[in-house]
Amino acid sequence: MTNVKNYLVFVIPSVLAFALSGVYTIVDGFFIGHSMGDVGIAAVTIGYPVCVLIQAIGTGVGLAGSIRYTILGAQNKEEKMKECFTSTSILMVLLSVILTVVLYLAAGWMMAVLGSTGEMHAMATEYVCVIAVGTMCQLLATGFVPFIRNMGGTSYAMVAMILGFVMNIVLDYVLVWKMEAGMAGAAWATVIGQALTMAAALIFFVYKKCPLPLSKPTEMFRLWLRLLKVAISPFGLTFSSTLTLLFMNRFLLSYGSDLDVAIFGCIDYVFCIIYMLLQGVGDGSQPLVSDAYGAGNMSGVKNLRMMAYRFAFALSLVFLVGVFLARGYMGPLFGASDEATTGVVYYLPWFLATLLFLCFSRITTTYLYATEQVGCSYVLVYGEPLLTLALLFVLPLIMPEGMELTGVWLAMPAAQVMNCLIAIVLKQIVDKKMHE
Repeated sequence: MTNVKNYLVFVIPSVLAFALSGVYTIVDGFFIGHSMGDVGIAAVTIGYPVCVLIQAIGTGVGLAGSIRYTILGAQNKEEKMKECFTSTSILMVLLSVILTVVLYLAAGWMMAVLGSTGEMHAMATEYVCVIAVGTMCQLLATGFVPFIRNMGGTSYAMVAMILGFVMNIVLDYVLVWKMEAGMAGAAWATVIGQALTMAAALIFFVYKKCPLPLSKPTEMFRLWLRLLKVAISPFGLTFSSTLTLLFMNRFLLSYGSDLDVAIFGCIDYVFCIIYMLLQGVGDGSQPLVSDAYGAGNMSGVKNLRMMAYRFAFALSLVFLVGVFLARGYMGPLFGASDEATTGVVYYLPWFLATLLFLCFSRITTTYLYATEQVGCSYVLVYGEPLLTLALLFVLPLIMPEGMELTGVWLAMPAAQVMNCLIAIVLKQIVDKKMHE
């Protein structure tokens, strides 16, 4: 049974690495906000979900492959492990090529669908076009990292992501502030930072002398289907907050204005950190959970899950208290106007109030897909954004006249509480199933 010390050896590097992934978003918002003001923040808020989509697909496929890789290892199927790594890598490259073409050609249309207009539309489209060109770097960087962790390189994965993060900051400063390259500069900074992480991952695999045996085409296709089935959960977990962001932006523009999008953009930048911290706890636990599950050690699985809950709750409490006390500084951090800063101070506590509910549902979701309980994990992953969307339609209509916008702001926190209640029920169902 894994003790706390061994658990932390896996989880802490993962948490630190994912925390830096969350800061990627903040870095772009910081430099663009101080350079272009509220309209810049709104444009990044509208356009950045495309970047998250790419990284979520990489995370989903890479994590699904690494889960299967670990389970095969626990079952002493070494040749199948190697074929799993090769097949997953090929799948990620194919997806990168398809996404590059689709996202680049559809950039302007997507930004219009998401509600951008005028100057904000032009800026968001410029950002997305560059992000689309660098799709392969971003997808492979996020997809290879889970394999590095599952191959025993948790600290190396953290260093690889730190290198990309530092490069992103340096290039944002040079391209956005010094060279005044605007939205395109911020996008290139993100792409090149991820390219550095991808290069570090390739160096790791070369050093490990990872063989690349090809399985038979029929076996590869079957594995791809199995991976995509599992990948839907980690993809959704990474992208669900962005789906919620898209829904919130659309309704905030309908009932409010660009100012409300900028306010929510600042709040979302802050919450990206805790989303990534929680994913770091979950994905850092995943190799251990999947290994115990593959070996049939159900008591070990439950022990690891409890460690994940406790660690995640501790991080969430620290984040909650720290952000609440510093809420007055969040708007100015991103160059927001005084009016936007006032909105951030007012609305941020609404989201902090449901943070512990979010924490429970996120860790439960990770536990479910790490043990290949994909059906239950789908419910939680996509439950939150779908509940948010439903409440966005309903709450503004039932609020008193003049308070429709308040209904929009309440939708996301209310959905997180409801999703947590569903998580509690699903956890009990899966525990009973495993016990039997």
